[in-house]
Amino acid sequence: MIFSEFRFFIFFAIVFSIYWSLPKNSSRKVWLLLCSYAFYGAWDWRFLSLIFASTIIDYGVGVMISKTSHPKYRKGLLMLSLCSNLGLLGLFKYYNFFADSAASFMAFLGWQVQSHTLEIILPVGISFYTFQTLSYSIDVYWGKLKAVENFLDLALYVSFFPQLVAGPIVRASTFLPQLHTARKFSKVDFRYFLILFLVGFIKKACISDNLAPLVDRYFSSPETYTAFSSWLGVVSYTVQIYCDFSGYSDMAIATSGFLGYELCLNFDFPYFATNITSFWRRWHISLSSWLRDYLYIPLGGNRGTKLFIYKNLMLTMLLGGLWHGASWNFVIWGGLHGIALIAHREWSRMTHSYKQLPILRNLMGLVLTFYWVCLTWIFFRAVDLKTALTVLKSFVLLDSSGSIDMGIGLLWIFVPLTIAHWCAYRRLLSDWWRRIPGWSFAAFYGLAFSAILPFVSTSYTPFIYFQF
Repeated sequence: MIFSEFRFFIFFAIVFSIYWSLPKNSSRKVWLLLCSYAFYGAWDWRFLSLIFASTIIDYGVGVMISKTSHPKYRKGLLMLSLCSNLGLLGLFKYYNFFADSAASFMAFLGWQVQSHTLEIILPVGISFYTFQTLSYSIDVYWGKLKAVENFLDLALYVSFFPQLVAGPIVRASTFLPQLHTARKFSKVDFRYFLILFLVGFIKKACISDNLAPLVDRYFSSPETYTAFSSWLGVVSYTVQIYCDFSGYSDMAIATSGFLGYELCLNFDFPYFATNITSFWRRWHISLSSWLRDYLYIPLGGNRGTKLFIYKNLMLTMLLGGLWHGASWNFVIWGGLHGIALIAHREWSRMTHSYKQLPILRNLMGLVLTFYWVCLTWIFFRAVDLKTALTVLKSFVLLDSSGSIDMGIGLLWIFVPLTIAHWCAYRRLLSDWWRRIPGWSFAAFYGLAFSAILPFVSTSYTPFIYFQF
């Protein structure tokens, strides 16, 4: 079940109506927990056992950590949480990848070893809720958060359906306090969340889903397309993945907001970033901040020599790439971003006192950053390394033996999208819908929704980040 499906609207209408009709906060939480399990179980009910296991383990670990001050015992409990959660994630997501990689490496050394892989299905959203539960246990261990005594609260935090399968990755310290008191219907900013949901729906159903077939055709056989078409294919995927993922985040934040709960911002116009560091402060913010706080800083962060800092940075990005998928393509993608982050730090250090025209500097930075991000998306999208190198050759060197041309007319699709995105970035259209009467807002919303229906794809395309 995805947010752009008709059955989700029916599902949420039922959830919303009953939720706000329940007078007690405890009853509301029980209802949301049951609905969250139903939402996830609609995909495959068997994998609810993994969510149960993570919830029970981390609840027990949190309670026991809070009841002891013995360093070794506390560390042992934390290791239990880390090993259990990462063990499940490793088994379902990475076992076959490492088994195949080990067999290939042994074959390279001249030893023929048969790879023993497992016929297993990757549970939707396992990377997201695993990182959420880990952040809870780690924060309790560090003393930044008190252990939850109410099992219901932790269970709802782990399985809250708006962000369960594709984020944002919500911190327990920001979500759990919201469960202590009943949400008030009068405090919900319905106009804002209706607009936010509409924007997310347009991104996903009207833009991403319509670009998906084009991108799929190109990446299925890039060697048959012209070099110009490689640019169209790569830029189309760059737009597709942003609209797909940020659209999901918008709808997740809005859906949660309708129920009175606040989720963190996950995207902040990343394609307008003027350097790669700024890009990672704007793209998938909940993940990048998670990697910073729970991986980069514990590794040592900026505390040490330049070589030590850059090692931490590269290791964080490599593991961040691997988090996205069990493929060397994702590791390369993370490594390329690690190289860019290191290069930007060096460039900033060397040009610290150099005066440039801000407009020229920002424009050059925006173009170079966008170009690099597009280039790295090639490894993210390509099904294998061979395909990625074929696309890379055509995209960078403009060298392709293919003859199929996507057509320059496709460029006109990006003109209104860029203008609309820039207007939103500059906040040129913000808040006008707050100042109009209620009946005008309702009429506008109905007309806007009717206007976009012809552009909604007839087939539902799963969210790209469901696979992670």
